Amino acid sequence: MMVPIAVSIAGSDSGGGAGIQGDLKTFSALGVYGASVTTALTAQNTKRVSAIHDVPANFVVAQIDAVFADLDVGAVKIGMLSQAAVIAAVAEGLDRWRQTKVVLDPIMVASSGDRLLAPDAFDALKRLLIPRALVVTPNLPEAALLLDAPLAPDESKMRAQAEQLITLGAKAVLIKGGHGEGPESTDTLITANSVETLSAPRITTRNTHGTGCSLSSAIAAELAKGNDLASAVRNAKAFVSAAIAAADRFSVGHGHGPIHHFHRFY
Repeated sequence: MMVPIAVSIAGSDSGGGAGIQGDLKTFSALGVYGASVTTALTAQNTKRVSAIHDVPANFVVAQIDAVFADLDVGAVKIGMLSQAAVIAAVAEGLDRWRQTKVVLDPIMVASSGDRLLAPDAFDALKRLLIPRALVVTPNLPEAALLLDAPLAPDESKMRAQAEQLITLGAKAVLIKGGHGEGPESTDTLITANSVETLSAPRITTRNTHGTGCSLSSAIAAELAKGNDLASAVRNAKAFVSAAIAAADRFSVGHGHGPIHHFHRFY
């Protein structure tokens, strides 16, 4: 039986809720085989990131070539890339292996507030990866950082910032409203010629670790299964909303616990 395959190119989360670990859980929960390319190791738990050990660019290249030479990859999710050399290696790898279904989650700051992107890598992310992405999925603080702009206070400003990101070369932008306020969490999906808003009730829980990683990897999983972008985003939003709603079913750690990736199963 042919199985859809997605690859996470991201950092490891030793606490298991986000990063590659969260991505692989998301792929599995959605019926997709997950492979990975590790770009950094982190020492982290539900409370904080205490250390980051970057994987050398040449070893990132070795992982990319090993995975893509053997597996029939349907979509790629890109997460934490903290060094300019690694960003360049990933961009070249996407070209070399002709990957176009690319979901870029521009992770620059951890949920705990710890900065994850080296200053010299910031320009490389915008210049090399945004134009290669099918969709970029920034949250409100990330969109503001990418554009050197204030945090978007409402949906009209979110839309304006998403449109600005399109001008950087992205084919589509999903700007996420989870950091906003109000009874609903509203995301906005924008392409060069369409706008769609996706809303879900805002859920009160402190267990939201891995939300952004899991949304982008869920989009990649849905793309790998053959869905178009709009359907992939809708399905991913529904999956993550349910995972957040179920997050309090169990207790993991003493900080911001993970969402419940396997809420459909237990």
